[in-house]
Amino acid sequence: MKVKEAIEKRRAYRSLEKVEITDELIKDLSQSASLSPSCFNKQPWRFVFVKGQEQLKKIKRTLSKGNEWAEKASLIIAVFSSKEDDCIIKDKEYYFFDTGMATAFLILRATELDLVAHPIAGFDEDKVKEFLNIPENYRIITLLIVGKKSSTISNELSDWQKEAEVKRPERKSPDEFSFIDKFR
Repeated sequence: MKVKEAIEKRRAYRSLEKVEITDELIKDLSQSASLSPSCFNKQPWRFVFVKGQEQLKKIKRTLSKGNEWAEKASLIIAVFSSKEDDCIIKDKEYYFFDTGMATAFLILRATELDLVAHPIAGFDEDKVKEFLNIPENYRIITLLIVGKKSSTISNELSDWQKEAEVKRPERKSPDEFSFIDKFR
C-alpha cells in the first residue's frame, strides 16, 4: 500500500471487532513511530501499549461518556510526552507537534495493516496516569483505540456516529485552509 492509499483509507471507525495483539505487532507499530522526524532528533514521544485484559478494563473505566464503543478495543495506546523531553526554542514548545507526527506514522502503519487506530480525547488523564504509572510531568496527548473494523455497525453508537461509520464525514476543502504566499 502506498502512503496516499493509507491516508485515504484511514478512518476513525467506532464499530470494532477484536483482533489478536502480538508483541510483533507492537514492535512494528513502535518502529513506524520511531521513524518520525522531531526537533533535533529528540524523539519526545512515549507510548504505553495496553493489551492485558486487567489493564484494558482499568483504562476503559477512565473513558468519558460517548466512548462506550471503545469497550471492544483489543489494544489501547496511551500517547504521552513532556515538554522537557523536546525542544523549547524561545516560546515554542515542540513536544505536541513532534509526538503528533509520530502518532500519525503509527496510525498510518496500523491502517496499512488493516487495523483501526482511533485517537480520542475523552478520558480521565489523572486516572490513566495512575493506572499506567506515568509520571506527573508527562501529558497524555491521546489514547489510540485499536481494533479491527467490524462489518456491522455497533448498536451502542449515536445516530451521528452510525452515519460516520457509513460515510466519511465532510472534510474541509483545501481552499479553506491552504494559502499561497500569504494568509488571506
